[in-house]
Amino acid sequence: MPPDEIDFLRSFSDPAAIAHYTDGPRRFLPGFADMHRMACVLLAEVAPSDARVLVLGAGGGLELKAFAEAQPGWRFDGVDPAAPMLALARQTLGALNPRVELHHDYIDDAPGGPFDAATCLLTLHFLASDERRRTLAQIHRRLKPGAPFVAVHSSFPQGPDERPLWLSRYAAFAAASGVDPDQARAAHAAVAKHLPLLSPEQDEALLRDAGFSGVSPFFAAFTWRGWVAYA
Repeated sequence: MPPDEIDFLRSFSDPAAIAHYTDGPRRFLPGFADMHRMACVLLAEVAPSDARVLVLGAGGGLELKAFAEAQPGWRFDGVDPAAPMLALARQTLGALNPRVELHHDYIDDAPGGPFDAATCLLTLHFLASDERRRTLAQIHRRLKPGAPFVAVHSSFPQGPDERPLWLSRYAAFAAASGVDPDQARAAHAAVAKHLPLLSPEQDEALLRDAGFSGVSPFFAAFTWRGWVAYA
């Protein structure tokens, strides 16, 4: 992992950033709560009522809480490398904690499953292409045949004219959602400098390379894209 990327990820161990984390995604990602609901609907099309679900990048606990409330029979294994973010997840989950096993790990050390479904939300854009492909393959091998997988992350056209335009829209939406304009501009600069962003076409190709089939887009909101695929 490049040094710049490591520095960017250290923000998930910053107490000040973690204290306000649960407010952030709603201001930077249009339709954040609806995205969670759509993801849960897509998983439930295939996953049984007593499904065991793998959630990679579970720190903060927001998607775990949304899924657990929507599907009372599901149990979850949440995986995240940032211990402070897992502590926040426990706080977010509250009374739902007994249905969730949290793991302070990367995907390589995650439980082997096999799982009935999996998600990776707002996480894969931190990984360079080769590591992203490898991570997707690790998720795939932990799923039962035909199990659904939902991924959502930053993914938009990367052409020399398109990339700056979409990043400016990312910052403008955040400012319009109540983020301090200076903070929105700082987020724009950090994303542009540190994240190994890919185009939607590249992301779909990585899903297929990792072994997934039936790859279909279901979510598009400014710089964010989401897919459902099957093991």
